[in-house]
Amino acid sequence: MESERPVGGVDFPRTVKEFERFFGDEAACREYLVKLRWPSGFRCLRCSSEARAWVTGRGYLHCRGCGAEISVTAGTVFERTRIPLKTWFLAMWLFTSQKYGANALGLQRVLGFGSYQTAWTWLHKLRRAMIRPDRDRLHGRVAVDETFVGGSEKGGKRGRGTANKEIVVIALEIHHPKGFGRVRMKRLPDASGASLIPFICENIEFGSEVLTDAWSGYNELATKGYRHIKTNLSDSGDPAHVLMPGVHRIAALLKRWLLGTHQGAVTGKHLDYYLDEYTFRFNRRTSRSRGLLFYRLIQQAVVTIPVGYRQIVHGSEQPDPTTQSLDITCVKWIAPLKYSSEVAQSSFDLLLAEFNGSLSLSVGT
Repeated sequence: MESERPVGGVDFPRTVKEFERFFGDEAACREYLVKLRWPSGFRCLRCSSEARAWVTGRGYLHCRGCGAEISVTAGTVFERTRIPLKTWFLAMWLFTSQKYGANALGLQRVLGFGSYQTAWTWLHKLRRAMIRPDRDRLHGRVAVDETFVGGSEKGGKRGRGTANKEIVVIALEIHHPKGFGRVRMKRLPDASGASLIPFICENIEFGSEVLTDAWSGYNELATKGYRHIKTNLSDSGDPAHVLMPGVHRIAALLKRWLLGTHQGAVTGKHLDYYLDEYTFRFNRRTSRSRGLLFYRLIQQAVVTIPVGYRQIVHGSEQPDPTTQSLDITCVKWIAPLKYSSEVAQSSFDLLLAEFNGSLSLSVGT
């Protein structure tokens, strides 16, 4: 588990048969999460003790230093789940093992969920774990262009002025003499330089060669430390997909995937997370084992801040006040039983203060 290059059959399952061997019961699932969450060994979130914790009958990790009980799932995608971890792992296996992914209705049918809402929520939680915040930026030769995602539009403006579709910018590494590298995508409010330039600076290393069309929104790239190569599509006589084949191929595959796997039922406020899923899959398209995708997803799921159903529905990433409780701190404090009245009252006050969030620990600290 601690190696930088995980080994199939040792660090992650490669087949369904190995999946059953890895995750035979809930204890095995919790142990797997512990190894991923603390790859260098357990460290208490309260007292920073590195003494080996013991597992209670309820599955908590009991710190030998301060007596805190730590939930393995708290502060992760799996927080507050009432469904067995093995079912979660199976959903993640199905989600990553299929080349074109899975939709909520298909997941509901396979896992036997009584509610479509449950399957839909699970998939959106997993999509939020598909992108690492500290991922490396693109470099070398990178082509950048925009596309529009949405249904058919009658009337309206032409070109970049469309009003009823979502603007998605695509950046793709171009390899020589042929082939493509990694991709980055994001939904933008418009195609102005104020929206395009920050995306490029955030996702492409300075000094890289950036290939774009002659749209004015890219004019300031040279002043930001990039080698900017423009192609005027109007003067060339060739269509855009001939002059910039890479990004247009990605755009076509993205739209085909949204229409095929998800039947085009993607709203604008959730589009970014579908783009994250497509990016996750495309950038790992050469992986020899689909089990490695499962490993990477669950590895990121244990460090992803949890979100609730209402947050997902409303497209908000702000913490939901109704979910702020002792479980968010990842710690449950066990007050001593045989203390004086003053000490007992102090312990009770500490417990109450934590429950109210005044002393809650930050997730991931």
